Order: sequence, then C-alpha cells, then structure tokens
Amino acid sequence: MEKAKVFFTKEITAKSLIRIYEALGTQLHGKVGVKISTGEPGGHNYLHPELIGELVHLLDGTIIECCTAYNGRRMDPKEHWKAIEEHGFKAMAPCDILDEFGEIDIPVKNGFHLDKDIVGEHLANYDSILVLSHFKGHAMGGFGGALKNISIGIGSTRGKTYIHTAGVTTDAAVLFDNLPPQDHFLESMADACKAVIDYKGAENMLYINVANRLSVDCDCDSNPAEPEMADLGIFASIDPVAVDQACYDAVIHSDDPGKAALIERMDSRHGIHTVEAAAQHGLGSREYEIISLD
Repeated sequence: MEKAKVFFTKEITAKSLIRIYEALGTQLHGKVGVKISTGEPGGHNYLHPELIGELVHLLDGTIIECCTAYNGRRMDPKEHWKAIEEHGFKAMAPCDILDEFGEIDIPVKNGFHLDKDIVGEHLANYDSILVLSHFKGHAMGGFGGALKNISIGIGSTRGKTYIHTAGVTTDAAVLFDNLPPQDHFLESMADACKAVIDYKGAENMLYINVANRLSVDCDCDSNPAEPEMADLGIFASIDPVAVDQACYDAVIHSDDPGKAALIERMDSRHGIHTVEAAAQHGLGSREYEIISLD
C-alpha cells in the first residue's frame, strides 16, 4: 500500500490549525460537522474554543458530539448542553448533540465482533465531517485520537456501551460487568470506525490530531492527571490510521523524558491494536510519510 501523507507542524495555534487543514488539499462540502470532545466538566485538556474557533468558522461548521456511557454530567443531554455552554462552545459555533433525540443503527460489514454501530440520529444530517481530536492517553483504550473519536465519540450512549462490551450489551448500567478481553474492545472500536466511514464515505472525512496537553487520561475524565511531557504539535491526514500511528510514533520516539508515563498507559492497554485492527479493515495505512509545514 502506498504511504499515506501526514502533515505536521510543531506550532499549535488557531492559524496553524487552518494552515494544516488547507495543506490537506481536500475541501469538506455541504453541511460540515466538526467532531470534537466537549470535555467532561472539571477537566481542562479538551481543545478550547480559542484554538479551534477560527477553523470551525472557516468551514461554517457545527460542533457535533454524543452523550457518554458513564455517570458524568455529559450522559444527560440537559447537563451536556450546560457543559457545552460552560466550555465556551455554544458561544463559538452551532452545536449538536447527535443522540439528543434518538439514534440509528448503521451496519458493520465483516466486523471482528460487531454487526452494527449505534450512533446519534443527527449524524445523517451532515454531508462531511472534520474529525478534530485531542491526542492523549486513555484509561481503557490506551490512547485516544482520530479512531477513538469516530468510534466511541460518535456512538450514542447505547452505542458506546455496545462497543465497550464488544457487542454483548447496550445497557450502560451493566457496562462494567460485561467488559470483554481488551483486544476485543479495541477491535470493536475499529468495527465502529468502519461503520461510520462506510456510512459517510471516506472521501467526506478529514482528520486532525492536536497532540497537546498530553495527559495519560482522556478528556472524559473530570480530574485528569497533569501532562508529564511537552506538547508535540498538530498532525493531519485524509487517513485516520496513519494520523493515529504517526502520533503514537511521535510519543515513542520523542526525546522528552516525561514520555514514560504516556507510553506505559498506551502500551499497557495495547492501544496500538486499534490502529492495527483499523488497518486490517482497510481504513488506511500504517505506513506514512511526514510532511512538515515548519
């Protein structure tokens, strides 16, 4: 498979975010959804409006999110809307909780474990999607980037539960009683990615990972650990596999001694297996070339 192109800049600013989007050379069209994590209240590592706002406005985009499957404030749409407002997104751009009023099933073709993905019904309203992810660690997945943002991130509460339990249940109340072998969970994330990409069309999705505030904990954590390593930069690609692989490799090969905690978190959960499984599904290439904009 031909090497994927991953664009990179060390500069993490609103202007550099626009520059790296434009470097991709692919216009998002129609009604554009910008998939981010709006961040669990209490945490502060999510991508802030002052960083992403100019790009969202350039795209005339709508911030899209889904409710969580754990008992935080963002599990209930009313409290989720409050969090969106508190974090400044509502004042920045139109926002849409995709599963606020319902959900739809989309098929997984030849999945490892899932036969369907359950997503917010408003996903159908968008012609194209910018998957704008904060790359960081994650307590269950090892790390979160583009692949997590389009699998767990676009799943409804029931959909998130279905992925986490590798298709055993959609009942969030018993999620933690039905956790599968770790690799089955990671493969289920890849299944959900395949469903979303097949549903929207690979040509209608772009991926930007911002590798800053590199905590071992996800933005879904209301009290995340402070980062131990310095920011890396922004990575962008039309290939979700390549962009996550590039971020993982950048952490591994960093000369920052603070990287040890994040590497332990990623590798102890076998986080790279989500990338491996997504590549097996044909969602992209693990072979890439870095094109620096600096």
